[in-house]
Amino acid sequence: MRASDLNGLVAHSGRNDIYYEDPHLPGRPIRMFAACPTHFTPSTPIVFVHRGDLRNAVDFRDFWLPLVDRFHVLAIVPEFSNAAFPGAAWYSDGNRCDAGGRAMPREQWTYGVPGRVFAALRAHGITSRASYSQFGHSSGAQFVHRSISLGFRDVVALAVSANAGTYAMPDLGVAFPFGLGDTGLDDGALRDLLDFPLAIFAGTADIDVTSPHFPNTEPAMRQGVTRFDRAHAYFAAAQRSSQALDVQCAWSITDVPGVGHDGEKMSAAAAPLFATALHRTAL
Repeated sequence: MRASDLNGLVAHSGRNDIYYEDPHLPGRPIRMFAACPTHFTPSTPIVFVHRGDLRNAVDFRDFWLPLVDRFHVLAIVPEFSNAAFPGAAWYSDGNRCDAGGRAMPREQWTYGVPGRVFAALRAHGITSRASYSQFGHSSGAQFVHRSISLGFRDVVALAVSANAGTYAMPDLGVAFPFGLGDTGLDDGALRDLLDFPLAIFAGTADIDVTSPHFPNTEPAMRQGVTRFDRAHAYFAAAQRSSQALDVQCAWSITDVPGVGHDGEKMSAAAAPLFATALHRTAL
């Protein structure tokens, strides 16, 4: 993209948006919404925000509007519309396989989009940061933790997975997307993953199992009865894996009292963590 296109994300404080076409995903435009702080500079930390099944990127951009000035971050929300990126296969499962189950080239996985946008922002001088962070809620949380698990974290300072419906457990004996089996990862890669600061956020009231968006397939139900249960099962699995591999686990879990499946409240709960982590991270 031209620098003038990318500059649209920071054209003025408040609400901005542009259309972005990833070079590896031609013909599938991604509308990028941004909440830009009043005093944005190239040194302002960047958080990519990923929303759930409703694909309501504009709402999540607005959720972050009151947060970006308070915590001085730029929030970028890729839309990944259902028209261009249909279903879980293209979004939370990352386009790893085609409809016939055949492996897609890694560069065509949607997990790589935030990193390529960030690289373009650096190339055009819009940011001078050396790293960015990611926040995801619901299926956006699935997108975030699965991308991190599969190695899309080289320049990611921190990732938060909030209220995910299912998890890619850190278990090489369980097939993806419910584990990390059949992904080409080995024990060394699993050690590296457990050493990454992945933060799991769980709303204590995220226990509604009647929603049409609640994953209730047999593999999902094996991870726990509710989303809250599954978050804790995910963290417990990381603890077990770290013990088995004799490595320290850098993951954390935070319960958010009284909050259900609410992207706005979970964003507000996670924002202080980003502010602390990103503002102490070297440029």
